[in-house]
Amino acid sequence: MPEPRIAIPATPIPRDFYARDPRKVAPELLGKILVRREGKKLRAARIVELEAYLGINDPAAHAFRGPTARNAVLFGPAGHAYVYFIYGFHYCLNISCEREGEAGSVLVRALEPVAGLDLMYAARELEPKHGRITELRLLTSGPGRLAEAFSITRERDNGKDVTSRRSDLQVVDDGYRPQHIATTVRIGITKAADEKLRYIIAGNPFVSGKRLS
Repeated sequence: MPEPRIAIPATPIPRDFYARDPRKVAPELLGKILVRREGKKLRAARIVELEAYLGINDPAAHAFRGPTARNAVLFGPAGHAYVYFIYGFHYCLNISCEREGEAGSVLVRALEPVAGLDLMYAARELEPKHGRITELRLLTSGPGRLAEAFSITRERDNGKDVTSRRSDLQVVDDGYRPQHIATTVRIGITKAADEKLRYIIAGNPFVSGKRLS
């Protein structure tokens, strides 16, 4: 699949967008573009799947038991990357929400690549599969895959301000709006597993797991 010609805005989404309840942030964040800028090199992908986590009111959230050294980003200003390590080999990218002092976040679960595909393949040490969407979707479908494709690690990116123009990791808005958003229960958790806090662009082939039309 050739890369689409798309203009990537230079200005990231402002902090006040994230300084709200994650259940309001998540559906409005769908369709926005995650960007990794490294000099003239750029990786960009559209956000097609998110999960909301509600801080101390959510048993599945890392902030449930209150602030610690590990989860301090979640209690700080909104619009910062919270990156954690899972299963011994995957990183996951969250973005902090709510007002400072109140924890909340959205977990980025799947992306649709739009620019810098070769850089993403290289980061994942995969061979490019041009023209095969069934292979391309595996590049950034799932939180571990997308983190690897964007070279996201806790050491490099935890606490990074995604609202800053100086940051090499940003979220921008190119004006795209999804036609249909669906909500489901969250994936891969056992606590508060019946909460419908997973938000997807319905019908998008890059959504992880079961896709809804």
